Amino acid sequence: MSRARALGLLEAFGLVYVLEAADAMMKTADVELVGYENVASGYISVLIQGDVSACQAAVESGVAAIKAMGGEVYSSVVIPSPHPDLAKITKRYALKSLLPA
Repeated sequence: MSRARALGLLEAFGLVYVLEAADAMMKTADVELVGYENVASGYISVLIQGDVSACQAAVESGVAAIKAMGGEVYSSVVIPSPHPDLAKITKRYALKSLLPA
């Protein structure tokens, strides 16, 4: 059973803040955008994956980008070695699953 790469997650209120954060995250480190989720009432989560250090740098950059705009980060985390079963959750939020066929 192979282990997934590290996961980085960031959640904030508002699409503009989240897009700014995602842009910063992707430009900061060699990470892959896994997907996003409109959690509820304007809260949106962004999921990335990559090496642990890349995910840490990307999430820190995303948090800084939101704070620079005067926004607030609801939560953020890097999971260094996610259990393979987490893929059952994260694949639901994959970009290809969210786009119309």
